[in-house]
Amino acid sequence: MTEALSAAVALFLDPGRLLMMLLGVGVGLVVGILPGMGGIVTVAILLPFITRLDPFASLAMITGALAVVHTSDTITSVLIGAPGSAASVPTVLEGYPMARQGQAARALSAAYLSSLIGGLIGALGLTLSIPIARPLVLSFGSPELFMLTALGVSFAGSLLGKEPRKGLTAGLLGLLLGAVGPSPAAAEVRFAFNQVYLTDGLDLAIVALGAFGVTEVVGLLAQGGAVAQRTDLGRGWAQGLRDVIQHRWLVLRGSLIGMWAGVLPALGATAGTLMAYGHVVTSSRDRSRFGKGDIRGIIAPEAANNAVEAGDLVPTLLFSVPGSAPTAMILGALLAYGIVPGPRIVTEHLDLIYTIVWSFAAANFIGAAFMFAASPLLARLTYVSFNRLAPGIILAMVLAAFQEKQHYGDLLTLLALGILGYVMKASGWPRAPLLIGFVLAGPLERYYWLTINLYLHPADWLIRPGVIVIGLLLIAPFVAGAIKAIRYPTAPEVSPAERPPRRVAPFSLFLLGVFAYAWWTARTFLPGAELMPLSVAIGGTLLCAVQIVQEMRGRGGPIAAEGGTEEEAPSGEVVRRAAGYLAGLAGYIVSVWLVGIRLASGLWVLGFLLLVARQRWPAALLYAAAAVAGLELLSGILGVRLPRGELLTLLR
Repeated sequence: MTEALSAAVALFLDPGRLLMMLLGVGVGLVVGILPGMGGIVTVAILLPFITRLDPFASLAMITGALAVVHTSDTITSVLIGAPGSAASVPTVLEGYPMARQGQAARALSAAYLSSLIGGLIGALGLTLSIPIARPLVLSFGSPELFMLTALGVSFAGSLLGKEPRKGLTAGLLGLLLGAVGPSPAAAEVRFAFNQVYLTDGLDLAIVALGAFGVTEVVGLLAQGGAVAQRTDLGRGWAQGLRDVIQHRWLVLRGSLIGMWAGVLPALGATAGTLMAYGHVVTSSRDRSRFGKGDIRGIIAPEAANNAVEAGDLVPTLLFSVPGSAPTAMILGALLAYGIVPGPRIVTEHLDLIYTIVWSFAAANFIGAAFMFAASPLLARLTYVSFNRLAPGIILAMVLAAFQEKQHYGDLLTLLALGILGYVMKASGWPRAPLLIGFVLAGPLERYYWLTINLYLHPADWLIRPGVIVIGLLLIAPFVAGAIKAIRYPTAPEVSPAERPPRRVAPFSLFLLGVFAYAWWTARTFLPGAELMPLSVAIGGTLLCAVQIVQEMRGRGGPIAAEGGTEEEAPSGEVVRRAAGYLAGLAGYIVSVWLVGIRLASGLWVLGFLLLVARQRWPAALLYAAAAVAGLELLSGILGVRLPRGELLTLLR
């Protein structure tokens, strides 16, 4: 043990290896700022270079990059409303409204400090968990893992707003989207509509970018103005630090949730942050500010997203089971060096483990310090007219979506989910449950199917101690809600003039049609393949039917902005402008198919700047040229083959 520690210190402090760690930190910070990229792209960029390094230097570089990517992605999430990665969606939900209220600095400083503390707790947890996690993780069977994923989905009903029915329905819609593609239980592709693109299912990054990134960009363009009002950055900065100190136990709980989500295979950062966000919402007495800019909704998820990266390394190093896609790449790097992860790594390569842990902790310090220093400069983006920022953001999101499968269907899916996200936001339906349902769809179905097939009788697995404990945690919020309803049974009197009109929202009818169609279609699936989608479709149909009945009785809730009140709902003029911007985005995507992404992007950016941003010709031309050049540079770095377009292909 002592020899391993001394060897690890010498290896970690080697100047060449420290330089590689700093290089990884730099790459992680830059990629994290770009919307939709995240840890997968970060590791993918670094992988071509690690073969020339020794394993200690390469692991230090990759670990340094992963440690900070969720620190820097806060910038786009808070200032622009576009998630830097799928895991930063909770920060969008709370940080972006704070930026609109002139509290960008407060949100950023709280997020950075929470990320730093979460990363350090994760590093400490990684150190302590290596010798003790093995028996604990191995004691979990499919019933416990199924209950844990069900616990995550159950948070959906409480995410934003006072109508858990809408939250649960949105969560079931996310589970339905997650069922698109191959079934893990049978050799069948579901809901593909004879489209080759859908046979592999939908990609998480595209779902997050569409439902949140495109939605927020279009919404802000429709409203007009800067990203936020001017604010005293100094006071906001200090207030964010005080918020973290005040909610220090929330930081600890968020870090532990993130660490645990990382330890459990197939959950990862997105599930960890959403579960931390769900925890803080359900455990708070006052939920009125969630979705409108509550600092607690930033602190817990930001602590979780850095801790989860450390947790991901536990199953990767101990069991050769990657906790996420980035750690799967780390696993491949270790195997390339002839290092086989598993229980023996603790005895044979303990110095390497300590190098990873210390690199993770040091990178968190460096990344947080850099973002603290850069925040005053980056926060000036909130003073800029968003019309000038939007073209570059849209191009970054389009490239991020296209780099997943490099198929034109990526762009169509991005547009479709952007439209869905905006309709949900404008109609008062929360989007966070949709994403958490989509993230947990795969693990939930896999563990559900295994549990049903491994145990002949439900009682065989329902009486397991772990299942009982998790089940109690699952029903606790509902029991608390019932007790509250019994203690406070009377509702305030509402005059007839103040009651919502007795009308059925079109989106409720749309959802009813979606779930009913899924119910009808899922009946024809093979045994095993129909298990989860049929259950979800039945539940969604029933919930939508109840929602429509309540709306017909005038009790379905007002048509309001997501997480807001009726007065905050977008006006008809704002909705019409948003529809125009979505139509313009659709035209851009069609032009990509016709003339290729280079020419289409240049013409679209130029037209947007001239017609919407009202820029002069020279500045607009320079901006468009720089945007296309940046697109070309990023595509080269990421190895993305940019589409030439059907017309240009025919002319060749």
